[in-house]
Amino acid sequence: MAGRSRLSGWLRRGADSGTGSARQARPARAVRGGRGSRTARGAHQDGPAPSRDELTRLAARAGFPLAPAAHPDGFGCSCDRVGCPIPGLHPVSPAWQTQATTDPQRVDHWLRTQPLANFVTVTGVNHDVLDVPAEAGRLALEKLTADEATLGPVAALGEERMLFFTLTRATADEDEWWPCALDSHPETADEHPGIRWHCRGSYVLLPPSRLPSGDTVTWLDALGPDLPLPDPLPVLDILADACARTAADEPDQGTDPDPDPYVDPAPAGRGR
Repeated sequence: MAGRSRLSGWLRRGADSGTGSARQARPARAVRGGRGSRTARGAHQDGPAPSRDELTRLAARAGFPLAPAAHPDGFGCSCDRVGCPIPGLHPVSPAWQTQATTDPQRVDHWLRTQPLANFVTVTGVNHDVLDVPAEAGRLALEKLTADEATLGPVAALGEERMLFFTLTRATADEDEWWPCALDSHPETADEHPGIRWHCRGSYVLLPPSRLPSGDTVTWLDALGPDLPLPDPLPVLDILADACARTAADEPDQGTDPDPDPYVDPAPAGRGR
């Protein structure tokens, strides 16, 4: 993943003009495209946006293990579960952890046979994801863009949250595994509005997955999956500070907010 593919080149168009660098300290914008999405104001693109298939293949080539996911279907989910609580936001197969792969032939088969499917990437294998509210993520980007060593791929989960991809802290040796109070799993995500650390036993949706809101998951300008993955701890420090600052700016709602963004416990366990 050391080089930058044509995806990042496409995402950078319009960002380099007159700046000399696509990585200047500035808030990044999500480049939107595809069904159910909106075009970001000010985003410049030459030619069509990368397709679902192209973006999925690029993520697999970057080393992100993939598995097919359900997709929104009308007001519900494409899965068979009646009243699915997370429509379009979960893998198709209960065996998603063992099913996930970067094998290009397998990925092509899924793309061909499941043309409407979203895709998830399994965390805790080749990468982790630090998942934060969008406001805190935008604030953190102002600092992260000043130091390329702490900035890797970043995606926007619609308008609500941002996903910062990092190296994984998981190890092949179970004895060396260390749990974290921030560990989050998809079935408990709504219980943890602050920082969510997706590591072993979790997953996140990949661009350009469609959300029930009609938005899509999108890579930010020049921050596609081909960028090198940073160490998670420096990124976590900056994200935690951004979360604390945005929480301090929120009006008092009559409850005592948690001033420490690190204290966001999620029960240990496996994702679905």
